[in-house]
Amino acid sequence: MEHTINEEVHNAFEVIKNGGIILYPTDTVWGIGCDATNPEAVKKIYELKQREETKSMIVLMNGDRMMHNVFREIPEVAWQIIELSDKPTTLILDNPKNVAPNLVASDNTLGVRLVKEPFCYKLMKRMKKPLVSTSANISGMPTPNSFKEIDHHILDGVDYIVNLHHDKIAAKPSTIIKIGNDLQVKVIRP
Repeated sequence: MEHTINEEVHNAFEVIKNGGIILYPTDTVWGIGCDATNPEAVKKIYELKQREETKSMIVLMNGDRMMHNVFREIPEVAWQIIELSDKPTTLILDNPKNVAPNLVASDNTLGVRLVKEPFCYKLMKRMKKPLVSTSANISGMPTPNSFKEIDHHILDGVDYIVNLHHDKIAAKPSTIIKIGNDLQVKVIRP
């Protein structure tokens, strides 16, 4: 039987605050996540996915305040894209701060997505920190479309599996748009 969102938020929060990593449903695909300010937890995810640390991961946020805590400067066009977007959209922005250094790409950017999905939103409200989100697959393998497609290596490697939406088929991965502080806008994944 599935638990309630509040129970799952509580369980996931307990694991994350102790540096653990979780497997959870996002607004797009199943994700592996941790506290985005904890470099040791971030490192565990890279190791689990067998992914090089040079391939950065995205971070979920639950509102403007969190965005302003991580980026000194947010171009106006970023807010317009967030407002006008009718599907989950990840923005890659310049010069992040207050996150684990091993999340920041070599060009000093960070991919972020504002989420309204109830579980993620409530978990971040409880954490008061952004949440790492990367697809629940070994690096280079296809992204699973549903919980039952997730590799047993991933299932065994996380500290907690959120017991919600195990039967839901994933939405498509998010659109990815890079916006430089020089206001150059580039669509990376439509």
